[in-house]
Amino acid sequence: MKRVRVVVRGRVQGVGFRAATAHEARRLGLSGWVRNALDGSVEVEAEGSAVAVEALCAWLAHGPSYAHVTGIDVEERAVGGAANESLQGFAIR
Repeated sequence: MKRVRVVVRGRVQGVGFRAATAHEARRLGLSGWVRNALDGSVEVEAEGSAVAVEALCAWLAHGPSYAHVTGIDVEERAVGGAANESLQGFAIR
């Protein structure tokens, strides 16, 4: 199991990025969430098999065709979160 927090920068708000991310994460069988940040980036927290998490990170590096990703920052987190928070499903926040 692996858990990451990813910040995606570029033209990623107002282009359906969150919905596309949720779809891809669910397809990969991941739990977590995606949300817009005030600075124009998109934040993602995802947990699941290491292979699936790495696949989502690779997808986030380019995103859907209508987005323009200029960079991502990936931070590995403890599985279960700081307060042993278990992620259930994949939500758009």
